[in-house]
Amino acid sequence: MEIIHRKNEVRTIIKEAKTRGKIIGFVPTMGYLHHGHISLIRKAIADGCFTIVSIFVNPLQFGPDEDFQRYPRDLVRDLSMLKKEFVDVVFVPSTDEMYTKSHLTEVRVPVISEKLEGKFRPGHFTGVCTVVAKLFNLTSPDKAYFGWKDAQQLIIIKKMVVDLDLHIEIVSVPTVRDSDGLAASSRNKYLSEQERKKALVLSRALQKIKEMVELENITDSEVLIATGKKIINSEDVELQYLEAVELENLEPVSVIKNNTGILGAIKVGKVRLIDNIIWE
Repeated sequence: MEIIHRKNEVRTIIKEAKTRGKIIGFVPTMGYLHHGHISLIRKAIADGCFTIVSIFVNPLQFGPDEDFQRYPRDLVRDLSMLKKEFVDVVFVPSTDEMYTKSHLTEVRVPVISEKLEGKFRPGHFTGVCTVVAKLFNLTSPDKAYFGWKDAQQLIIIKKMVVDLDLHIEIVSVPTVRDSDGLAASSRNKYLSEQERKKALVLSRALQKIKEMVELENITDSEVLIATGKKIINSEDVELQYLEAVELENLEPVSVIKNNTGILGAIKVGKVRLIDNIIWE
């Protein structure tokens, strides 16, 4: 496993790998890896890719009142995990390496970036798209791997790739959950034991909705959302949104069917958590 920090080194390594006929698989992360990230990496390796993982806590996607400074970081731990997975390259740039002081350019995917998470985190997806576009440019991947846990992010990245004619296959990987049902997230580290118990209400609500759709054949989104909200509001958490949407444009839907999903977010103490159920 090779660990690199410079953009020119990335380009050189990728060029050499492509010369050898390798398929480049890219997994962008902000570090503090968990088994959700590992599922992306294992998928890339199973697909036969020369696998590169980036670790970069991107300041552009954090708002002024968000947790950039305290976002969990443990590079030694991350590198140890990646070595065990037989990753080929780990790219760990500094902020100065990724953004010069004169950096002005942004990549925006309007409309769908302003819904759901975008209402609560204005500018967040502009930061995501800008850094992902830069990373795609540096790594020239054939395939890039994203999890459905961050469903809106995945949908926006897919749209960016299509609109900019990027020759990259976006591979979506199912959400990975801890044994108690909580969706894997680096921010789970922030939760106290009591807060974690409260946080489980979101996955419980979504699981109930899933059962109603798939076992009881109830597809009326108004009924499903009302049931989910009732469950969430029974716990001491702040419900920020729970919506049934179409997966390409995030427009509300009245009936759950293929290519729709239910996306939700809650706040437990100071921690925001997102989760969803997807019908691809």
